[in-house]
Amino acid sequence: MLVKVYGSAVFGVEATTITIEVNMDKGIGYHLVGLPDNAIKESSYRIAAALKNNGYSMPGKKITINMAPADLRKEGSAYDLTFAIGILVASGQIKSTETDKYIIMGELSLDGSLQPIKGALPISIKAKEEGFKGFFLPIQNAAEAAIVSDLDVYGVENVQQVIDFFEGKGDLKPTIVDTRAEFYKTLDFPEFDFSDVRGQESIKRCMEIAAAGGHNIILIGPPGAGKTMLAKRLPSILPPMTLREALETTKIHSVAGKLKEVGLMNQRPFRSPHHTASSVALVGGGSYPQPGEISMAHNGVLFLDELPEFKRDVLEVMRQPLEDREVTISRAKFTVTYPSSFMLVASMNPSPSGFFNDPGAPQTSSPHEMQRYLSKISGPLLDRIDIHIEVTPVPFEKLTEEQKGESSVDIRNRVIKARDVQTKRFEISDSIHYNAQMSSRQIREFCVLDEKSKNLLKTAMERLNLSARAYDRILKVSRTIADLEASADIISSHIAEAIQYRSLDRDGWLG
Repeated sequence: MLVKVYGSAVFGVEATTITIEVNMDKGIGYHLVGLPDNAIKESSYRIAAALKNNGYSMPGKKITINMAPADLRKEGSAYDLTFAIGILVASGQIKSTETDKYIIMGELSLDGSLQPIKGALPISIKAKEEGFKGFFLPIQNAAEAAIVSDLDVYGVENVQQVIDFFEGKGDLKPTIVDTRAEFYKTLDFPEFDFSDVRGQESIKRCMEIAAAGGHNIILIGPPGAGKTMLAKRLPSILPPMTLREALETTKIHSVAGKLKEVGLMNQRPFRSPHHTASSVALVGGGSYPQPGEISMAHNGVLFLDELPEFKRDVLEVMRQPLEDREVTISRAKFTVTYPSSFMLVASMNPSPSGFFNDPGAPQTSSPHEMQRYLSKISGPLLDRIDIHIEVTPVPFEKLTEEQKGESSVDIRNRVIKARDVQTKRFEISDSIHYNAQMSSRQIREFCVLDEKSKNLLKTAMERLNLSARAYDRILKVSRTIADLEASADIISSHIAEAIQYRSLDRDGWLG
């Protein structure tokens, strides 16, 4: 007897429906075809034990299972439940004609319970697009899959619940998630708030500008100056995610299997990989490509602490994603693309000893050691960072102040107003949403300078020997400063402030 059941495979952040054909014939054997990997080939042992421990049996016949399309590589153990239901229907142990109307996915334990899978949300989206009635999957993944409306999502704990459903037994109900309620369920008070930061008013101003325009920023200062503390508070002043951004971000975390039992992500991600991370860990890849840290930070913040400690080749692979806001991973038979529109926040010591710009500390690094240390970061990568700012230690008097600083909520309100200005400015564009994303043509259109501002910028370019890309960065940052002040025009004070935020372009830093 031949039956068809359906599963799904995820490539990049999109799902492809897989037709599972199960054929029962005379003889003995278990044949699995259609480019399965080793985890799928081992499924027969898990299925046999799970069925036996739930009162069913593996038929003593020749079982042939084809995974179509056969030229598409399949991987993972999430097809166990699909195969098990197909085998039970083909052998007559389940009498149902409804199994081909559902997507069925889940990894089986030997006792028949189910383990969570990756990519439940994109699979659910594809199931709805192709007109399937419902989706069976492990209960741990039900909340994320149920974000999709008009699709019955059944979170199950074991294979017996699925069998009972198709035999008209039990009381299995679909999981219901109010997507908009989940989206608008926000935290009243952020976990990390700028009101906890003593002093550092100039740095807070930089962070506000970076958040308002979506600019990349690097913090340079000695150990203990507060670089990491400031970076962790940046997400608290970013505008709330839109529903589209929340779905995009949730899909990526779903594919990576990082959602656990959370439904829709409504907080911007903050990712902070260790400096020993490989290029694959950072940008994604592997034999079966998975999203890396830069994609996990999509619509949020990627924080690289101690930037020069990262391997240079690891940092260089970020150059293209920083420009294109997506990363493409190519393999011999397929290519996947992951979105990676993130704010880069980096921190570094100014020298190997860490105290180059601290007047109260002795200078123990030679000029040669400093040059070698700073040269670990390439010029082209630094050019892609809009704001360079020095962070100095907070004086004792500031640390002991009782008065709290300005809260993240107040700063975020100003950021949202500036972003609203940018939304109106770029409303005819689908790909540009804030100033940091402006192309050269848009810079010429929206960053028009008066004569005084031009002369100021020309002088700075000549004295600091800035590149053309640094020139564009200064214009973008000055446009954001003007937006924060609700100014339609960029004036010389905006240009002057933006020039100050190019610390690493000055003599004495990179030589």
